[in-house]
Amino acid sequence: MLNKIMKRGQRKPKPDTDGYGYPVSGNRNSESVSTSNVVANQSLRSGSASSANNLVSGGAVDALPMFRDVPGSERQNLFVRKCQVCCVQFDFSDTLKMVREKEVKRLSLVELVDYVQSGSGKISESNQEEMVRMISVNIFRCLPPSCYEHTGSENVEADEEEPYLDPSWSHLQLVYELLLRYVVSLDTDAKVAKRFINHSFVLKLLDMFDSEDQREREYLKTILHRIYGKFMVHRPFIRKAINNIFYRFIYETQRHNGIGELLEILGSIINGFALPMKEEHKLFLVRALIPLHKPKSVAMYHQQLSYCIAQFVEKDNKLADTVITGLLKCWPITNCQKETLFLGELEEVLEATQATEFQRCMVPLFRQIARCLNSPHFQTAERALFLWNNEHIVSLIAQNRNVILPLVFEALENNIQSHWNQAVHGLTVNVRKMFQEMDAKLFEECQKQYAEKRAHASEADKQRELTWQKLADAANRTH
Repeated sequence: MLNKIMKRGQRKPKPDTDGYGYPVSGNRNSESVSTSNVVANQSLRSGSASSANNLVSGGAVDALPMFRDVPGSERQNLFVRKCQVCCVQFDFSDTLKMVREKEVKRLSLVELVDYVQSGSGKISESNQEEMVRMISVNIFRCLPPSCYEHTGSENVEADEEEPYLDPSWSHLQLVYELLLRYVVSLDTDAKVAKRFINHSFVLKLLDMFDSEDQREREYLKTILHRIYGKFMVHRPFIRKAINNIFYRFIYETQRHNGIGELLEILGSIINGFALPMKEEHKLFLVRALIPLHKPKSVAMYHQQLSYCIAQFVEKDNKLADTVITGLLKCWPITNCQKETLFLGELEEVLEATQATEFQRCMVPLFRQIARCLNSPHFQTAERALFLWNNEHIVSLIAQNRNVILPLVFEALENNIQSHWNQAVHGLTVNVRKMFQEMDAKLFEECQKQYAEKRAHASEADKQRELTWQKLADAANRTH
């Protein structure tokens, strides 16, 4: 017994392994040794006689045979071995390091993509699991620090930044393409695949939307949309997970690179909502989409957000009042660029708004529009005046002119008398003329009320000046 224990103590220690059973080298510079260890381990696990092709002297990874060069009975084993080779990670910060091994991995990925896309052979469940594991190893990683972390500034203009390009994209793109082909393949059974494309996988996929590489986010957008379409069991979970990303962005960080892409996916999802709309979806509109107007960076994703909002109103006209009231609550006070964006979105919403919903919110709405008409920023004032170019909005205004004209009349008159921009002045004259032709009697009443208000204001100014003069005289007498 003592001899056995002593023999055990003499055994060489087992090398450290990662979460997938692959040896990990303690020295970052010993990549070739690490790679050969991985392939050796893979060769033992595959149990195939041809797996010796993976090993070459010097620690390099040798190319595996192509699928077309092996009998059909061996292709499943070859598929596993290619997946295992593709699990090897490389350092792309040095383009001259391990060039041959990187190319071997790239060619293996190309072959896997072609194999899945061609549908030349049904992939077994165990091989599907191996493939998804390999995909996870490659794409689920720590993202590099964002630009504001490098510069220490949060207010870097998007136009001034150079787009970030991931140096490992030559491999990453093929891995994403493989995942996309697997998800969309008619041979992929959702009942089987949902064991590998599970909630944990979807959450990690959503985490990658914060990547600064636009190319990666485009792939993620397409893949997640396809997953949502194919795996019906995951739909509520995906919607909830996206909700949580929005909540964190709005109320905590206000930093995320993939809000626009997530909103694009939601635009298609909202378009497919059945009527009558579920309460869950209405809550999502109120609690997530409308508050997304608050962050300073709304211009980065406003186009997609505006589309989602318009989809809700087109689906259910009764939501127009909720949307307009929510927009007014989020209305910017000092940011003219955001005001101009909001006015554009407001026009889209009003186009889908019916008379009943319009009447519920028209008073606070046109008070805000009147403030925009008098904005010293000419683009904001101009965009507000453009609302009168929309026939549907003009018809809503005409039906409720008795309420609306008194709200905007003073703003129109002030523009004509004192706005510095000639284009705004001309548009204001046109809108004023439109109201005059719409209802001459009402226009005259508003004109009379405006003149009286100006007279009262002038009288109040005179009284104020007299009061100050009396105070000044009294002060002089005391001295």
